[in-house]
Amino acid sequence: MPALIVAGAGMAGLCAAAQARAHGAEVVVLEKGDRAGGSMLWSSGVIWRHRRWEDFRRECPAGDPVLQRALWEELDEGLDWLESMGARVTERATGNPLTLGRRFDPRSLTDALVRAAGDVRLKTTLTELPVGAVVLATGGFAAGRDLVREHVTPWADDLVVRANPWSTGDGLRLGLHAGGQLTGHMHEFYGRALPAPPARIEPGEFVGLAQLYAHHAEVVGARGERYEAATWSEIDVVQWLARQPYARGTFRVREHALSQRVRNLSVGEMIERAEQAGAVVGRENATVAVEVVAGITTTLGGLHSDANGRVAAGVYAAGADVGGVANGGYASGLAAALVFGRRAAIGAISDQVDP
Repeated sequence: MPALIVAGAGMAGLCAAAQARAHGAEVVVLEKGDRAGGSMLWSSGVIWRHRRWEDFRRECPAGDPVLQRALWEELDEGLDWLESMGARVTERATGNPLTLGRRFDPRSLTDALVRAAGDVRLKTTLTELPVGAVVLATGGFAAGRDLVREHVTPWADDLVVRANPWSTGDGLRLGLHAGGQLTGHMHEFYGRALPAPPARIEPGEFVGLAQLYAHHAEVVGARGERYEAATWSEIDVVQWLARQPYARGTFRVREHALSQRVRNLSVGEMIERAEQAGAVVGRENATVAVEVVAGITTTLGGLHSDANGRVAAGVYAAGADVGGVANGGYASGLAAALVFGRRAAIGAISDQVDP
């Protein structure tokens, strides 16, 4: 069997490589960056699904129900698979009653997958499609300013890239060149509101500095427009901020709301972290105002694929290179990378055995 080429050594690519090797395939992983792990390495490590299928469909109504059903049905077994390879679980609950999943230590998860993936070649970019099957898992186009400007917002240069810097749309371009098609909802992305400049945010602080309290705040855009959070994940808030001038706005919180808790932090603690990072924080008339900017983590539109990741003849995709899973809302990107990375690998090696 010819070697299977996997483009990208993030969550999806490593899962694809590990799955293909478990099926006896020879695999080569090409990673554009100088390390493996992609944006997963800077994530919270929580891999989850909605507890109820009906909730998944209601919260992501524009997504492909075939892809969604595969994710919902197969994630739990996938989590066991990760543990079987030695990935360390730090929590066996998500902290959200609407979801089920596990929190992994990102470094342990990356190391376990790299061991299972085998031949991972860093600082190596796939620039053209190889002969034989390929899995595209390059992380979408969150760091590709030109594509973000084309599909997401004219203020692309002002977004904070809350992800690795190598996910610039390489897989998208290769898939389209092979004859693949784009999904709808190319304008959607997952991200978080972050403290706006002059605040300084290092990659290790992407999670800790998220300003996740729009439900307890008055959200005001750069033009003075108001917005009210509509989703529990607040993904709609960050998408709205991204289309404001300079992708910026202000969260105004009444002092009585500072003690409200969101997951493991209070609103006041999140604001304190923003202030320590250098954000502009004002206090007047029993109100605290924090200047925020949209941070983009991963794109939600991408290549159209079938349930096995097939984009075109011999070309498979997984992770953020594929669209159609969480459109209209929010679902775990790491979960999709896990499930569809494995599915794409099986599809790709089957293509080589029985083209």
